[in-house]
Amino acid sequence: MEFLEYSHNLWLVVASLSVSLVAAFTGFSLTRGIAAQPVAMRKLSVTLAAVALGGGIWSMHFVAMLGLQLPIPIYYDAMITLGSALIAILMVGAALLLLHFYPRTRASLTAAGCVIGLGIVAMHYLGMSGLQLCRAVYTLPGVVFAVLAACGLSVAAIWVAYGQRRPRNILLGTLAFGSAVFLVHFAAVFGTRFVAEPTVQEIGPLMGNEVLALGVLISSFVLCGAFLLTGVTFLAQGGKGEAAMPVEAEVKPAQVMQRIPYEQHGQTHFIDARDVAFLRAEGHYTLLYAGPNKHFCAWSITEAERRLSPGPFLKVHRSYLVNPAHVSHFERRKDNGLCHFRLGGQDVTTPVSRSRLAELREALGL
Repeated sequence: MEFLEYSHNLWLVVASLSVSLVAAFTGFSLTRGIAAQPVAMRKLSVTLAAVALGGGIWSMHFVAMLGLQLPIPIYYDAMITLGSALIAILMVGAALLLLHFYPRTRASLTAAGCVIGLGIVAMHYLGMSGLQLCRAVYTLPGVVFAVLAACGLSVAAIWVAYGQRRPRNILLGTLAFGSAVFLVHFAAVFGTRFVAEPTVQEIGPLMGNEVLALGVLISSFVLCGAFLLTGVTFLAQGGKGEAAMPVEAEVKPAQVMQRIPYEQHGQTHFIDARDVAFLRAEGHYTLLYAGPNKHFCAWSITEAERRLSPGPFLKVHRSYLVNPAHVSHFERRKDNGLCHFRLGGQDVTTPVSRSRLAELREALGL
């Protein structure tokens, strides 16, 4: 078996790394702060982030493949090539669902990183199987090394990006994830040899480098557009100044529901929502806890959640809405947690359901 000599175009190698970094930043930025969003919006954000990260893995791979210089012309099976993109998006999406819809623990962070690592490897080898007139030959040590490197680097990237959801972690996670995708590709290629294949075994129509380059250009263009949009949002959230915020007319609607009514001595009074530490369901009504005082509110807990959303409160239990700004400290237990408040000189606690732990931890910056 005669192996083909090959080399890489340096500029396309650099371009592939750039695409990987752009996709990583876009995906991680899209999922920043989504714990405070309604469930439907969270699902949309996770879907967009999965497309950005998975599509970025695919785009990086094929930008690098465009830079692969072989002594023979090569083609790609369009069906397999598109299928490899779908695999990447689905597996990254599964990892993001684990990170954003289940309690975020050491085990879940590691599991999510492994799922993404396996997605990178699956996308790579499925994409390589679409080569026509040329066949990739692998060695067992090379495949094992690629799998271990993908999982290890992806776990590290997820731990960096999701250990704390701060801007610095997003940027460090971008570097870690982008570099992981880049290094895994070239580590896998390093353990691969290529041989000429005189016959074509196509499932779908064939694509040459020209058509592939057009597809990669379109996907990279979309990624760059999303990168610019998330970059603007990222800078605006960084608190660098009010110039980056929307105009005043657009900010006002979010400030409409700032007061909560409560009953006292046969009269209706109002309290600033920011002064309320938490609301507790009391039958069809609620009790407001603000400092040393406890007030009766005619809203049900469901109505309170609806009226105060979006706002400073998170539903951490079926009977409790808490304001994270008033939490003095958080206690993690085996299957749930406790929020501690210092009210009127006393320590008051509220339970946190297991399914709500991840949202609360993200809101507290943990």
